[in-house]
Amino acid sequence: MITVEHPDGPVEAYLEVGPNAPAPGVLLFMDAIGLRPQIQSMAAQIASWGYTVLAPNVFFRFGSAQDTSPDGPLDTAEKREAFFTGVRPRLGTLTTERMSQDAAVFVAALVDRPEVSEGSIGVVGYCMGARFATIAAGDHPQLVAAAAGFHGGGIVTDDEDSPHLRIPTARAEFAYGHADNDRSMAPEAVEILGTTLSDAGLTAINEVYPGATHGYTMADTASYDEASAQRAMRTLRGLLDRTLG
Repeated sequence: MITVEHPDGPVEAYLEVGPNAPAPGVLLFMDAIGLRPQIQSMAAQIASWGYTVLAPNVFFRFGSAQDTSPDGPLDTAEKREAFFTGVRPRLGTLTTERMSQDAAVFVAALVDRPEVSEGSIGVVGYCMGARFATIAAGDHPQLVAAAAGFHGGGIVTDDEDSPHLRIPTARAEFAYGHADNDRSMAPEAVEILGTTLSDAGLTAINEVYPGATHGYTMADTASYDEASAQRAMRTLRGLLDRTLG
């Protein structure tokens, strides 16, 4: 765990360094359950492929990583629902503008690390983190060569600042793996996202994982689906190796 300096206060972040540092950097945006061992494990797996991974606590304004994460696995639907009662107010503060501002700080922190090589970076997000990744790719087209989002929510909305509207300025290759029957990313939203990527002339994967529920990559929750989680990791590794390797 390291500390990233932010104008609004210090931010805890996992830093996972691969075997051949300095190496291309990857910014991992956590899900709404918080910066916890599951996120560290995912960051470490990505780093083992030959990358340097930074995963910040995007809920830092509400407390430490420990304060904003559960004290154990959310291995039942009841535990998950009880925890999310406290999460929803935090989510409400993450406007597109705030995510854009925070992502800029985290991008700068990543590229400034001595363990990160010069050149392009990748961004990946889970759940709400997929919005962060989408915004970062649009805001930093000269840096972000790979952008991925898995079981993302709210990537496409009716708002005039919907995250997907940042895509036309991006230059990255994208990969999205959507949860099946996800109320936060309905089929029509997935279709709009695909059209936006296509109209921007970007290479992209935009898939729905059949039978996978929202949160399918998170092994410490009742939503975990091993086959879909492994598929997401294979997709992500292919994307990073094509664009940053």
